[in-house]
Amino acid sequence: MIQDKKEFGIGLVLLAAFFVVLFAIFSPLFEGGRNTLDFLDNTFNSISKNASYFIPGVMDKARKYDGTEVSVTIKAADAGQAVRLGKIMGAAAANVVADGTKLVISGNLGQLMRAALSDADLMFKNDGKAVSGKYGFEEKRVLYDWHQAFSAMTKDLNRQSKFQEAKILRDVQTKALEPAYNYYGIEAIPMSSMIWVAMAALIGYVVYTVWYGFAILFLFEGWGLKLNH
Repeated sequence: MIQDKKEFGIGLVLLAAFFVVLFAIFSPLFEGGRNTLDFLDNTFNSISKNASYFIPGVMDKARKYDGTEVSVTIKAADAGQAVRLGKIMGAAAANVVADGTKLVISGNLGQLMRAALSDADLMFKNDGKAVSGKYGFEEKRVLYDWHQAFSAMTKDLNRQSKFQEAKILRDVQTKALEPAYNYYGIEAIPMSSMIWVAMAALIGYVVYTVWYGFAILFLFEGWGLKLNH
């Protein structure tokens, strides 16, 4: 059945080595019982986080809205969120009038955004205790409520034809609140310090894929299976 034992043997050795490496990849070889995929996933998340720090730039834009007074009507998801938003907005010197889950928020737009950005910056730097200590509830819940409130405020500002104010609120959401929430707990690492890891992962992926391809090629050719036009 085997037409070329040498080629078949080479393919068998390559395939066996491929699975040995695959076993090593899924073995807990790194600190904390992490395998290679976990290590690379954490590494690239850290690099991605470092590249997603836009808060200082958004803070500069937000300062231009100091003195801009707004009044919006939003609806909280439930009574609990309404209470939390009252605390959050109140801490930013906004006036909040609640009627059940309906909230009328009036205040300085620049001051509101800077309060949210300050919380986002603390969370981006993994200092969640400072955020939770400020309001008395879980830190990720604070950022989630900021995001929900700004989303509802954006809609109301657009309804009022205050498009520039709505746009800057959207920037705070996408460039500050969302990255801070999503990357919370991950250490930010610059790409320059992990360039060799990134290159090794990319080259290793290519080599490992080609390795498997050649293993199958030698096995099939040794077995006598060939593709012809």
